[in-house]
Amino acid sequence: MHVMMARKEAPLMRSSSTRNSRIGITIAIVIFLVCVFAAFFPNGVFDSDRLHLLLDKSYSKVESAPSESSERLNMLKAEVMSTAEKNAELNKQVKDLTEMLQLAEQRNDSAQQKAGPFGTVKGIRTNQTVVPDESVNPRLAKILEKVSFQREVIVIVANSNVKDMLEVSFNSIKRVGLPNYVVVALDEEIVKFCQENNVTVYKRDPDEGFDSIGRSHNGPAVSGLKFRILREFLQMGYSVLLSDVDIVYLQNPFDHLVRDSDVESMTDGHDNRTAYGYIDVFDDPVMGRSRYVFSTRMCVFNSGFFYIRPTMASIELLDRVTARLTREPNLWDQIVFNEELFFTSHPGYDGLHAAKRTMDFYVFMNSKVLFKIVRKDADLLSKLKPVVVHLNYHGDKLTRMKAVVEYYVNGKQDALQPFTDGSG
Repeated sequence: MHVMMARKEAPLMRSSSTRNSRIGITIAIVIFLVCVFAAFFPNGVFDSDRLHLLLDKSYSKVESAPSESSERLNMLKAEVMSTAEKNAELNKQVKDLTEMLQLAEQRNDSAQQKAGPFGTVKGIRTNQTVVPDESVNPRLAKILEKVSFQREVIVIVANSNVKDMLEVSFNSIKRVGLPNYVVVALDEEIVKFCQENNVTVYKRDPDEGFDSIGRSHNGPAVSGLKFRILREFLQMGYSVLLSDVDIVYLQNPFDHLVRDSDVESMTDGHDNRTAYGYIDVFDDPVMGRSRYVFSTRMCVFNSGFFYIRPTMASIELLDRVTARLTREPNLWDQIVFNEELFFTSHPGYDGLHAAKRTMDFYVFMNSKVLFKIVRKDADLLSKLKPVVVHLNYHGDKLTRMKAVVEYYVNGKQDALQPFTDGSG
């Protein structure tokens, strides 16, 4: 019986081996062809200079032999045009071969594999990044080429209603020594303000619907714009650390990212249970011996501070959130952000297949953790220096932001003490 099973499994093993061999051969052929074209025709079979030279020679021949008929001239023109078309076609083929190589490499990464010994198997942690396409926004591409570091950038979206908080935030970024940040201005006043303060700024091309929301005092609506804005950054192959204006930077956040997920986000939680999730028990006494129902309570990501990698899953997330906020503008963007990330597939709904990571709530700290817990514990307060503090729980944001700077930067020991635990 064991022998029969082995005989049945053998074709499957050969099929898997053959498939992997074909992928390897395909990649090798594509690499060889691309290298040949790149080596012998770096600018195509005929670049524009060669075509012009050929055309000039053709005309010179005609001028030196005035007895030749106009038919000969037409033949030469046709020859040049034919060569140009062939050159364009060959260039297109080289581009197609390059794209085939990239796709083949991605397929090879996700090719069927044999499982290793018990305890050694790990699934794929990160999705493939997209092929960068800077043609979607050449003007923004030039800005990012100058300011980004290792294709990572902090993005702050702001209008003139939050100018004071923006100033505290970008000054804290400068103090930490980070050059890779850009402010996306939603009105001209912020553009001018950033230019006066030597801050890299970008403003989208005029878009009446977008601009009217951007200039408004409707906080949730303005917050929802960031998901539309970030799409172009990801399309161009940049990882983004999205940052609200009510955030103070105390250390370099890029030194503390794990980068193993599509989305790596700050949490609104204040302890291990609320930050990272837990098992919740629902009690229904009518059910008798089966009265207890166990369910999983998930964490809550903060949509004002998260790191997002340029993957298809990430872009799909942005598209989903944007589409829902467009249809239902009164929704809170953070609720939609979490629903799209965490709701699983079920009848009538296809869940998003995105990898997620929750940031350490003591490292990337929200203001509830700071003002309700940390500042009351002398040991924690003296030993912990968060990477950022997000004043998301409190209404008097600007005052508390300045107090955070006073305590952690200027060393004023009582700077955090005058405040209440919650919002007044």
